Amino acid sequence: MRGSDQQQSHVFSYISPEQRVRKDHPLRPIRTMVDEILKQLSPQFNKMYSKVGRPSIPPEQLLRAQLLQMLYSVRSERLLMEEMDYNILFRWFVGLNLDDPVWDATVFTKNRDRLLEAEVAKEFLARVVGQAREKGWTSDEHFSVDGTLLEAWASVKSFRPKDKKSFPPPDDPGNPTVDFHGEERSNQTHESKTDPDALLARKSKGKEAQWSYSGNLLVENRNGLIVSSLVWEARGTAERDAAMAMLQDVRRTGNRARNRGRRQGFRHCGVCARVPAHVRHASRSTKPGAARRQRH
Repeated sequence: MRGSDQQQSHVFSYISPEQRVRKDHPLRPIRTMVDEILKQLSPQFNKMYSKVGRPSIPPEQLLRAQLLQMLYSVRSERLLMEEMDYNILFRWFVGLNLDDPVWDATVFTKNRDRLLEAEVAKEFLARVVGQAREKGWTSDEHFSVDGTLLEAWASVKSFRPKDKKSFPPPDDPGNPTVDFHGEERSNQTHESKTDPDALLARKSKGKEAQWSYSGNLLVENRNGLIVSSLVWEARGTAERDAAMAMLQDVRRTGNRARNRGRRQGFRHCGVCARVPAHVRHASRSTKPGAARRQRH
């Protein structure tokens, strides 16, 4: 018999998000591990918030939502709130019921910045690595180091000479006209007035130079777990310097790196004298992508 296409919504719903998520979903074990760490961070959350006033977004739900944004590559907080509004899986993971309102994107961003300023997110990720180490999900046999350029929030028009203290008033305060023709500029003589720590850098020859930082990751190869991350100045030796700092940090936490994977650019750095390295030689292969498939 043909079913009826009834458009009228039910007044009450007796199904919870817990019942709609299948038992073998990959997010279930992740949610269990996350809740265990958030319970450990609860005393730290109490110190961040006042005991009086209007309740804010629970920090536990903020961190779960941020984790979802990274796992599913949601490119903005506004899209994340839209997904949480109609996605039952997202609501279940964050801890919202089906009839709970979703936060405004601006309110979510402001509360998120409070956690970042208190370095709670960094402590959360450190406890994730510690949890994996306690359960034997990490090894100290082989690590890989890689980095990339992170674009800074600074305009090229903010690039001004370091020794020049005063500048003529702009023709348009919102978008001033700047003429760089005939002027030699470098990181040694110029700096950004809006972000002095950012440096001009380019990914390769022929690419434009942009205000950047160097983002670096240290990955444990056996299980593919990121055990350390570090943002460095975008200099020519940034990846090498960050590798040294991250390896020393891993040693302080109990792991001793036996081997380290890196590219040929590390050949002349001080890391090679301390940690044996497996070098990826892309020039020895004639097939595209063959060097990427080499096993260390």
